Amino acid sequence: MTEEQTKSQQLHDRRKSIVANGVGVFNTATVRESKGAIITDVDGKEHIDFAGGIGVVNAGHCPPTVVKAIQDQAEKYLHTSFNVVTYEPYIKLCEELAEILPHGDHTKAMLISTGAEAVENAIKIARQATKRPAVICFTEAYHGRTLMAMSLTSKVNYKFSSGPFAPEVYRIPFPNFYKYHGTQDMDEFVETELNRLRESAHSMVDINSVAAIIVEPIQGEGGFNPIPQKYLEGLRSFCDEHGVLLILDEIQSGFCRTGHWASWQHYGVQPDISTYAKSMGSGLPIAAVLGKAEIMDAAGPGTIGGTYIGSPVCCAAALATIQFMKDEKLNERAVYIGKIITDRMENFRKECPEIGDVRGLGAMIGIELIKDNDPGKPNTELCVEIVKGCAAEGLILISAGTFKNVIRILCPLVITNEQLNRGLDILEDQIRKHT
Repeated sequence: MTEEQTKSQQLHDRRKSIVANGVGVFNTATVRESKGAIITDVDGKEHIDFAGGIGVVNAGHCPPTVVKAIQDQAEKYLHTSFNVVTYEPYIKLCEELAEILPHGDHTKAMLISTGAEAVENAIKIARQATKRPAVICFTEAYHGRTLMAMSLTSKVNYKFSSGPFAPEVYRIPFPNFYKYHGTQDMDEFVETELNRLRESAHSMVDINSVAAIIVEPIQGEGGFNPIPQKYLEGLRSFCDEHGVLLILDEIQSGFCRTGHWASWQHYGVQPDISTYAKSMGSGLPIAAVLGKAEIMDAAGPGTIGGTYIGSPVCCAAALATIQFMKDEKLNERAVYIGKIITDRMENFRKECPEIGDVRGLGAMIGIELIKDNDPGKPNTELCVEIVKGCAAEGLILISAGTFKNVIRILCPLVITNEQLNRGLDILEDQIRKHT
């Protein structure tokens, strides 16, 4: 073992010795410093980043203007708690969010620290606004790992021996066209799935008890599954018909990832409430709940939020991140990057039957790996080998999907064309090597 290899191994050995085993290890890379789309590990080796901190660094690692904003704010004050002492960065960020993510004529916002907190607070707001207890969610969904968020999350692996879960949570099938359409075309499939939704109001839960339906327009951990356009439109109509609030979880898909500030803007379907985090702060922990003012104001004083509701340093980071995204035109860049990835992977798919599907919006692209040309036979083992092989060649990747058979690409949107294509070369070579 060389000295360089020893440094990374020693760090992982120290991790194993002191960090709880339940903290996941999705990739074996280490980091000494990072910039743009490149992570340099503790041995000095450079890695192209296709994981983006699980979709957190859309604006790249350490954008200079964001780093400067953090430094400037840290010199002024670090924490007062917005509950106790009001500060301008919180208010300015809420104003900025309402401008780029309007919810009707009057939008209001609240800030917290994490995506799971955003989901928890969105559910509380919906329940207080409707005076109803129940929530409908979907299979393959991921909404976090706190109590309500974990109850809404579908994947069993995140919930082992963690019950009892929150009550009044009801789950219906996500309209996954690739997996479940059979011989139906898209219109027939959507109508079938909307009928399932309508039937749930008679067979699963009294619709008059339902406060909200929460859904990711593009599932993240579930496998980068985009919701069909007509299904989301039908879901909006169903909610309107029954006085149910529609919550759209944009935590992974927001902030330029799909070519819009939120993917619901791609669909043209207006949520009542929406949730954000991840790339909003370029890596600093900040999240938001936005909604129509009358809905947001239904929550009683003190019932939402917490001690760390929008750290001033994190607010400064988020404001600088949004401005950087505007200046660098990262929404347009996401569309461009997504086309490069999709075109290459669709072309490569012709020689590789193990690639069952290439899908996504903008630069949020998933590559599903299967066996025997059968969407019902996930190729988990192949996905694991590809992720490991890419890591060895200097490309950081992570998987997704209920069976961890989907390669998800979440590269920083500041990635250069050369870095992007070099990363895709490595990915294609590893797929060839293991198939």
